[in-house]
Amino acid sequence: MSGTSGDGREAGRGPVLAAGVGARAGVTEGEVLALLRAALEAAGRRDPAVAVLATAEAKAGEAGIAGAAARLGVPLVTYTAAELAAVDVPHPSRTVLGAAGTPSVAEAAALLAAGPGGALLVPKSASSRATVAVARSPAVPGPQPPPHGPGPHTRTPHLRTPRAPVPPGPAPAGPHPKGRTPVTALPGPDLRHHGDAEVRGTGLTDLAVNVRAGTPPDWLRARIAASLGTLAAYPDGAPAREAVARRHGLPVSRVLLTAGAAEAFVLAARAFPARRPVVVHPQFTEPEAALRNAGHRVERVLLRREDGFRLRPDSVPEEADLVVVGNPTNPTSVLHPPDGPAGLAALARPGRLLVVDEAFMDAVPGEHASLASRTDLPGLVVLRSLTKTWGLAGLRVGYVLAEPERIAALERAQPLWPVSAPALAAAEACCEPAALAEAERAAERVAADRGHLLARLAEFGEVAVCGPAAGPFVLLRLAGAAAVRERLREHGFAVRRGDTFPGLGPEWLRLAVRDPRTTDRFADALGKALADR
Repeated sequence: MSGTSGDGREAGRGPVLAAGVGARAGVTEGEVLALLRAALEAAGRRDPAVAVLATAEAKAGEAGIAGAAARLGVPLVTYTAAELAAVDVPHPSRTVLGAAGTPSVAEAAALLAAGPGGALLVPKSASSRATVAVARSPAVPGPQPPPHGPGPHTRTPHLRTPRAPVPPGPAPAGPHPKGRTPVTALPGPDLRHHGDAEVRGTGLTDLAVNVRAGTPPDWLRARIAASLGTLAAYPDGAPAREAVARRHGLPVSRVLLTAGAAEAFVLAARAFPARRPVVVHPQFTEPEAALRNAGHRVERVLLRREDGFRLRPDSVPEEADLVVVGNPTNPTSVLHPPDGPAGLAALARPGRLLVVDEAFMDAVPGEHASLASRTDLPGLVVLRSLTKTWGLAGLRVGYVLAEPERIAALERAQPLWPVSAPALAAAEACCEPAALAEAERAAERVAADRGHLLARLAEFGEVAVCGPAAGPFVLLRLAGAAAVRERLREHGFAVRRGDTFPGLGPEWLRLAVRDPRTTDRFADALGKALADR
């Protein structure tokens, strides 16, 4: 089976084209596409396959660049200024170097996306607000496509007059549907990097993982331990499924238990055919990784720092038939409203699956923005996790809430007995009234502890916090964040790097909310780390 290399080339195929874009703020989709057409025409190529659009991380939020990638139906990949500056470009510019930290965003991005041995086709094309360059990758040894071109599921969209792209056909269920090309190795952030990598085996105080400290509670440990006497029998998920249904006021047919929310993302990627899947970023990266592993070509909607990383429903392409968004969103801690012009409900419509990741919703007092109990929104799929509030990351338990036919499709993609007896016992216990009351008290404590953390962070003028924060974590921005993170480790604290989240960069860090005493110790360490720079 053919795959995709880390430089955007398809294994076993001839040369492909990569387009690089540099732009000023406010560039339009039409400007980018017009420059791309001009560059290709100058190279004598009227309708070639464009495999990828590339730009600087700082420009990933430009609607004109993202819109051009969407119209072409190709992925948008980004590179840091340091990565771009390391590329030897034929037409350097001192002006661009001073503004962007690299002598040419367009040429360097195109060459990086084309991969080793790539070469520019023609000099870059420029307008008053944008620059476009096109590079060609070398041929990759291996079987060539048949003379009539790629099949219906591997067809690469071509450059045309701007209009909606021709997306790949629907994917049948299965990890790698026949005829579909996985695109998991495209250049860009490491989608499989998670906070546990920052702290595992270190002995550091953990601010990198968003699991509530001091969990699971003793009563929950006892319930899980009691389930060990049933391990000789195959697990029976019915009682836990009924408990989840009661907890949300839903029929059992709308509930599916999973081995954590991560399994639910994989099931959704395999079970739901999608012609144009869209993931809203920055957010938890597993949904996109699961979609790519299942052979989908994923389109990103990048929320803007200038907008507080808040979603505008009209930024999601109308043609998107699967949309994934987190609420509250990891890592930004933004809580999107359920209704109104800017509400998540505005994204729901017939013919579209709206997948809302509510893994942290039980950490929001009152869960007032939750869509979990809604049955009036077509195509709504809500994912929940018991990992964060109850400290069950090692047990793996979560669930999906959706229309019965969607639940049935997910269940068909799921192996037999996917959730262990101890995990089912935990799910049932965590849905009981006493547990729900405890979770509400914990959410209120998290809100108070987060307020203390924000007050301490406000003491540092060089630290900007994304807000208002609603989750058990906060996102902050500061120059030299990577060096500060390393110095914090020297002072005993592990924090989560932000550059592995699409739409963020190396200047971002995420901090888990902890008790005031831990926060005070962290503030002291942060002051030392900033002074050491």
